[in-house]
Amino acid sequence: MTAEMSEWRFDVTIAGEINLDLILYGLPERMPLERELLASGFRVTLGSSSAIVAHNLASLGMRVGFVTRVGTDDFGKFALARLAESGVDLSETQSDRGSTGTGVTILLPHGKERHILTYLGTMAEMGAEDLPVEYLASSRHFHLSSLFLQRALHPGLPKLLATLKRAGLTISLDTNDDPEDQWGGIFHEVLGLIDILLPSEAELMHMAGVSTLEEALDIIGQRVPLIVVKCGSRGAMVQDRGMRQLVAGVSVVPVDTIGAGDSFNAGFLSAYLRGASPVEAARMGNITGALSTLASGGTEAFRDTTLRESFLSAHRA
Repeated sequence: MTAEMSEWRFDVTIAGEINLDLILYGLPERMPLERELLASGFRVTLGSSSAIVAHNLASLGMRVGFVTRVGTDDFGKFALARLAESGVDLSETQSDRGSTGTGVTILLPHGKERHILTYLGTMAEMGAEDLPVEYLASSRHFHLSSLFLQRALHPGLPKLLATLKRAGLTISLDTNDDPEDQWGGIFHEVLGLIDILLPSEAELMHMAGVSTLEEALDIIGQRVPLIVVKCGSRGAMVQDRGMRQLVAGVSVVPVDTIGAGDSFNAGFLSAYLRGASPVEAARMGNITGALSTLASGGTEAFRDTTLRESFLSAHRA
């Protein structure tokens, strides 16, 4: 860590959602009504893109400050406990004492694809006016995930991001999916404030309203200087101020791919903020994304210290 980095309280701050992922394996892709369908396996893991990125960044040795809102229920307590294990600072956690509970996502994997069923709960209730700006600004970098789920953030988000940029932070965004499939509104309002966009290939094409990756990069690249596109087993496409390079992926036999994109983000940001070039950082993202797939959910492989360190050591050469 450089002297410059040590002047900041955090390397990365995140304002985002938190929930549990309930994963049921072995269910049929088509599920008839009024039938008892039996899963072959079940796991409960820390969920939500924002929390997975925070957890895995901290597991990679980054100083992470996380602002979130949870309910007073057991789901919220369990999720926070899992996140705290990694060393993420949770001193600005907000507790919703109303009737809204902590969100939850039920995932039904079917090979490379999956059903994703989400109850937003407190995910949709944290507004920009609720955020501790000085805390978020005490960092080198700010990351935002799940743009379209964090609905209460939208009215004040452009002002918040502009404030953080004036404070000297760089900003990354992974929108994740838009459940309404509109890809507009707040996205276009904040895009010009983003330094690094971290979409999947399909998401980027939806954002641009085109059918090829190249066209999407041409369009969105006019507003974002660095775009790093997650292309599944092919790896990642890096567009840095118009220059493009495909960075090959890491071949593994996955347990599941839940949270792999978020784990890529953690690996990319951890390397980039330590001074790696975008291409070098994308290689690290490919490694951490592959690591994530070796256990259920997006954080379990990172919680296994032996697995994490041996995998990183084997692929960092």
